[in-house]
Amino acid sequence: MVGTEVAGIGTRQYGDCMLISCGCPVSGVWADPLSVTGFAMRAEELGYHGLWAFQRLLVGENQDLAPVYHSVLDPMLALTYAAARTTRIRLGVAVINLPYVAPAYLAKQAGTLDVLCGGRFDLGLGTGWSDVEYAATNSDPNPRGRRTEEYLTVLRGLFTGRPTAFDGEFYRVPPSTMAPAPVQPGGPPILLGGTADIALRRAGRIAAGWVSSSRASLQDIARGTQIVRRAAEEAGRDPDSVRIVVRGVVRAGLRDDAVPLSGTWDQIRAGAQLYAEAGVTELFYDLNWDPFIGSPDADPRAAGERAEQILTALAPNG
Repeated sequence: MVGTEVAGIGTRQYGDCMLISCGCPVSGVWADPLSVTGFAMRAEELGYHGLWAFQRLLVGENQDLAPVYHSVLDPMLALTYAAARTTRIRLGVAVINLPYVAPAYLAKQAGTLDVLCGGRFDLGLGTGWSDVEYAATNSDPNPRGRRTEEYLTVLRGLFTGRPTAFDGEFYRVPPSTMAPAPVQPGGPPILLGGTADIALRRAGRIAAGWVSSSRASLQDIARGTQIVRRAAEEAGRDPDSVRIVVRGVVRAGLRDDAVPLSGTWDQIRAGAQLYAEAGVTELFYDLNWDPFIGSPDADPRAAGERAEQILTALAPNG
């Protein structure tokens, strides 16, 4: 079965379990105030489950990065802006790089956003990959595993809204309370990024799930899903409860067999079904990765028209 309606919100699922979401306008010429709110409202109207942003702080002078990374809004602020004009669609970030900011500061940001959006926020975390950004934030991702585990412990303690304290290898929180507490019990669900096997196992063991990178192939996703769920089961968790959230890079109009979400609308939908069969629980069509939309050199009017066309054509309710 390709799709069914979810009671209450009308979101179509694939393979009985996969939700369809989309990317928030945060990159390139379409990342402007009207696009952020207008696209969010339109996505909600069309039945998309969630709206996902991503983080990029800066580009080094001699750093060779794809156009999508050259002009990017802050994801937390963009999602807060979108939250003010929506009521049902979930809001997620994939991902915030945790070495860049103290966990207490991010806990306050995430908790505030969760309050303002009425408990619709999902927090994706990664450890980053840009040496330029590490230098600019005076941060070090290593050792990634122990640092990430401490970070999550601090977040979850602060999210309770009760007195908490932490004295670890990398982070310290004196006895204190963060208020107001997030709307969602225990705080926003935390998903972890990463591509190495050890990072995938960590996501299955200690997080609500795994969020993929833009570079992951369908084969990478299928393999990663198995590793994440196996780690969850080994940790005594229900593997079916672990979320697998995948950024879908869409190439509308031009078929590329290496890109499952490319070609005609029917071919893109067929590609989405392949992700569902691989065990993905949520696929978001991220139009920021479309060079005609997310590039800083794209034509603004054409970018908006193309984004509307793709969003409407691939709508869960359509």
